[in-house]
Amino acid sequence: MRKLVLSVAFLFCIHLCYSQSYPFQNTKLSVEERIDNLLSLMTLDEKVNCLGTNPSVPRLGVVATGHVEGLHGLAMGEPGNWGHDHPVPTTTFPQSYGLGQTWDTTSLKMLGRIEGYEVRYMAQSPKYQRGGLVVRAPNADLSHDPRWGRTEECYGEDPYLNGQLVVAFIKGLQGSHPDYWQAASLMKHFLANSNEDTRTSSSSDFDERLLHEYYAYPFQMGVEKGGSRAYMAAYSKVNQVPMMVSPLLKELTVDQWGQDGIICTDGGALKLLISDHKYYDSIEMGAGMAVKRGINQFLDEYKEAIHKALQKGIINESDIDAVLRGSFRVMIKLGLLDYSDKNPYSKIGLNDESEPWLNDQNKKIVKKVTCKSIVLLKNENNTLPVNTKEISKVLVVGQLADQVLLDWYSGTPPYFITPLQGLKRKLSNKAEIIYVPDSLIEKAKEEAKDADLILAFGGNHPTGNAGWAQVTRASYGKESVDRKSIVLEDEAWIRQLFEVNQNIALVLVSSFPYAINWSQQNLPAIVHTTHNSQELGNALAEVLVGDYNPAGRLVQNWPMSDAHIAPLLDYNIRNGHTYLYAKYPPLYPFGFGLSYTQFEYQNLEVGIIDEQINIALEVKNIGEMDGDEVVQVYVSYPDSKVERPEKALKGFVRTFIEMGAQKKIELHIKLDDLRYWDENQKQMVLEKGEVKLLVGASSKDIRITKTIVIE
Repeated sequence: MRKLVLSVAFLFCIHLCYSQSYPFQNTKLSVEERIDNLLSLMTLDEKVNCLGTNPSVPRLGVVATGHVEGLHGLAMGEPGNWGHDHPVPTTTFPQSYGLGQTWDTTSLKMLGRIEGYEVRYMAQSPKYQRGGLVVRAPNADLSHDPRWGRTEECYGEDPYLNGQLVVAFIKGLQGSHPDYWQAASLMKHFLANSNEDTRTSSSSDFDERLLHEYYAYPFQMGVEKGGSRAYMAAYSKVNQVPMMVSPLLKELTVDQWGQDGIICTDGGALKLLISDHKYYDSIEMGAGMAVKRGINQFLDEYKEAIHKALQKGIINESDIDAVLRGSFRVMIKLGLLDYSDKNPYSKIGLNDESEPWLNDQNKKIVKKVTCKSIVLLKNENNTLPVNTKEISKVLVVGQLADQVLLDWYSGTPPYFITPLQGLKRKLSNKAEIIYVPDSLIEKAKEEAKDADLILAFGGNHPTGNAGWAQVTRASYGKESVDRKSIVLEDEAWIRQLFEVNQNIALVLVSSFPYAINWSQQNLPAIVHTTHNSQELGNALAEVLVGDYNPAGRLVQNWPMSDAHIAPLLDYNIRNGHTYLYAKYPPLYPFGFGLSYTQFEYQNLEVGIIDEQINIALEVKNIGEMDGDEVVQVYVSYPDSKVERPEKALKGFVRTFIEMGAQKKIELHIKLDDLRYWDENQKQMVLEKGEVKLLVGASSKDIRITKTIVIE
């Protein structure tokens, strides 16, 4: 009955809108002319109502759209209850951190396209009519510290890598039509928001160079290269100013980048201006100043405060008009203020097609991308892949082997395959598979005595295995909770198994880095994967048995110790954060990942033409298995007059090379990407002098170098 009522209401609104004729519906007029007309027809109360996350105007038949979550698939289910007690399954990818580990823009674009289609389907299908078309994804934040509780939500610590992946996901999500979007990408959380415990009151402080070169860079890429026209302001301050009232919203994103769409607050952020930040004496002052700074959507209770701000003259109607234009520009791109046959997305879900999350092709894509996200961290004596000719008994230990855990921003997958299920599918006819949870360690030790191989599953619980703002282990982190340690607690029971049988491969299923020093020193093999993928078990099994050759790469330095990381609230990364300015050698470096084969780099050629560095080299697969290689290009500036990283990523490509084959790899670096922010000139400048190009398989595994001169 509820679905029927929703459907009838939706169809009535569509009929109302298009049975009346207003200039704002006329696609032959310019976007600004259409918005001028719409604003002229609206009352002040209607305008205030449109400062929420759904700028609909029922009286005029304007059926706009609200927000949905979608970091790694449309979220319409658990555990965040995004389905509002009526969950609907949706295609579910690996966590964003795992997507980053693919180092593959093609994969990110494909997944964005799948998600964008499901967003449209869910909103438009008469069967569902749920959710919205503004998707809170991707997270363009940089994880400057692995203790950040929400590390799982971002693509890593490097601005260039994150920027490229952000752009790819946005393009897939929004689609390629010149006039209409499939869905709207709303990036999170502008700006420099990578601490949780004190996020509602703390300040992220850093200089202009880090603003432009590091923290803002992925957002800028998302706007200028990806085409996103929506983002969410962070809870925290930047340089002592709360982000939702920061001049940066207009001065940087609007005036410099051309962001002319939605600028949204985070949930409850308006009240936090008063209660936690103590930045204003009254909530009406906070609401009024937010509008003046560019906020046009409040994810908050805001109406009373806005009306008071109007009454007191803090803002006027023209201030509201100015910001509402951004929301309506997004609605026009989504095709919600007109009905045009040119909009290729308007028919999705209306033709009785089957649910897209049941699409076999989508399932195959998710499995392949999950395979691509898996990182081989250690592999002595060819422990992996599992040699079924020599192994007859495999002992699988750990609760994470028999689970696919979902994080707060996940949807509910239509199905999921656990690692144990995947292993049984692959090995049940070739070897005996024994499973024991880690809670029964004595039983596991007994079974370990005659096991040919032990697969020990350790890691984190992505929701902390507890209520809001609570976790059950020091190494766990999530929204509202930063990690208190990066030490893997599961190593305690793995050590007990090691005393019985040393042939153990650690399968680390985690949302962030761990300091697994003992495992690295003692265990013959280690694999890392993240949570959440509906195809986790199938993908992991394919990697473990060698049906897929792993080529995932790390997106952060993995430190050896908590003591090797600068203080969490120190946002000046030059003090020891990230691979760019690390002061201690890492356990595993940024960009690291092993393969079941080996690659040889040779014949590097470099030239500069039309403001671009053209790089060509040959990479040969000299091992005994087909596989992907991730070629990475870093740069350093030996002649720089300012402090710059020892090396910084400026190019990468993931490519497949058959065993014994040689492939020519070409990469291109724009000279603009070598610029730094000059605080005196207030602009990005290109330094003359030597630039060293470092080409290799990780930030520490540099195979070939060449020096060029910028004149």
